[in-house]
Amino acid sequence: MNVFTDKYQRIVVKVGTSTLTYPTGHLNIRKIETLVKCISDLQNSGKEFILVSSGAVGAGLGKMGYHPAKMTVEEKQAAAAVGQCELINMYNEKFGFYGHKIAQVLLTKDVVDDEVRRHNAHMTFSVLLSQRCIPIVNENDTVSNEQLKFGGNDTLSAIVAILCNADLVINLTDIDGLYDKDPRTNEDAKIISVVDKLDDNVFKCAGGAGTERGTGGMLAKLEAASMCVCCGIPMIIANGANPEILYDIMDNNYKGTFFSANER
Repeated sequence: MNVFTDKYQRIVVKVGTSTLTYPTGHLNIRKIETLVKCISDLQNSGKEFILVSSGAVGAGLGKMGYHPAKMTVEEKQAAAAVGQCELINMYNEKFGFYGHKIAQVLLTKDVVDDEVRRHNAHMTFSVLLSQRCIPIVNENDTVSNEQLKFGGNDTLSAIVAILCNADLVINLTDIDGLYDKDPRTNEDAKIISVVDKLDDNVFKCAGGAGTERGTGGMLAKLEAASMCVCCGIPMIIANGANPEILYDIMDNNYKGTFFSANER
């Protein structure tokens, strides 16, 4: 019996733009297909998954004819509006191939700031999960502004985990995990496999912003981890270059950083 696998039944998986797209800004379809296959297979084993997915802007680039490096805020929002349709259609088709239902959930920060809306969101997730749906969650980029934004899908994944009473958050990104120093500039950097306490020393290990295609660096992920563990939800940061790492995580045989949380 795999104690690790049995312990975590309701799991939030977050995939960022840098994981889902090519350097051109367009969607990496092969990687999305692998991600869907892995989640579908693990869902078949009896687990419940919630997928927090970026990629709406990337999906809309081709349709709108925009160049990712030259887009205005308004053009990004327009691309997100078009791309969200493309993205959810792709997920619907690919999850449907494996016999799974999905549901689109678009959130803005005011939903969780307001007690009534927060309750409504919680109940919606509860019903969807009870029906074995896989919620596909994203920030509602088309209407978001600075007052309504979560600050990135790292934060959103933590909030979704809390709303859903999740057992675990898996944050798939473009780096293997948290290092003791920036591995891009320090060849002797070592990965930190387990973080039992998120103190100032841990936060000092975080670098700056993320990649050109992503909005959050390691600091955003540590802040998300802090939100999770404070609510009794552990979080894992791992490299999403090959989404089949989800199998390795479920086997508790993976390279990454595990942020432990107190028992609820």
